[in-house]
Amino acid sequence: MMEDDVWLTRPELSSRQKLPQATLAQWASQGKGPKYAKFGRHVRYRLADVIAWENANTVQRTDDPRGVA
Repeated sequence: MMEDDVWLTRPELSSRQKLPQATLAQWASQGKGPKYAKFGRHVRYRLADVIAWENANTVQRTDDPRGVA
């Protein structure tokens, strides 16, 4: 199965990232976090988009400004 064929629910992404669902919902309302699609009231995250977002937010060095809170 291709990553483009796999969609995650918010609870599934929450489990994958070890983040509260409320954080994912807040990020979505703020335009942050991985791309998502809405089908009616249902939010889904394409696995390929999640992986791309994870890779884009991976900090390689401690002097990388993205790693500074």
